[in-house]
Amino acid sequence: MLQIDPNKIYPKETVSQSIIRFQDCDPLKHLNNAKYFDYFFNAREDQVPKLYGLNPLDIFQQFQAAWVVYNHQIAYVRSAMVGEWVTIYSRLIHYTDDTAVIEYVMACEEDVTFKSLLWTTLKYVDIKTGKKQMHHPEVMNYLKAIHYHDFDFEKTPFDERVKQISAQYKAKKSNRTR
Repeated sequence: MLQIDPNKIYPKETVSQSIIRFQDCDPLKHLNNAKYFDYFFNAREDQVPKLYGLNPLDIFQQFQAAWVVYNHQIAYVRSAMVGEWVTIYSRLIHYTDDTAVIEYVMACEEDVTFKSLLWTTLKYVDIKTGKKQMHHPEVMNYLKAIHYHDFDFEKTPFDERVKQISAQYKAKKSNRTR
């Protein structure tokens, strides 16, 4: 059941760690490009119920609605390698009356090497008709409560965001070597 406590401050991002599995890699021991999606989505699916008390099935059952993927934008900056532990962040970076955009970042376990960035755009649809619909008021309250505000989505193209995050990780790495 979707219930947001208006007095609670919810975390704005999820964080998970995962090991890159052999079966998900190519012969060069790099994580297969398509498998990045699995790691990103599984990390968010594991964390959202813990942090927000929401299972996506709750939206499906309560509102007869669901989010479906409309678009992906992905940048592969550094390869994730077999046996490597990675840290995965996800956050809601934008929403409108019928759309949500989730940002995923993958970094090395020590969180100093940026590996990949994914933006997934989701449309909110009625499960009976498959047609786009407006978010229910309770869903809008949920999105408002978890929205990540640390950059201006409207003014930041995807390629610029890759540069921003790359710069943040270069600064982290530089600070650690001092």
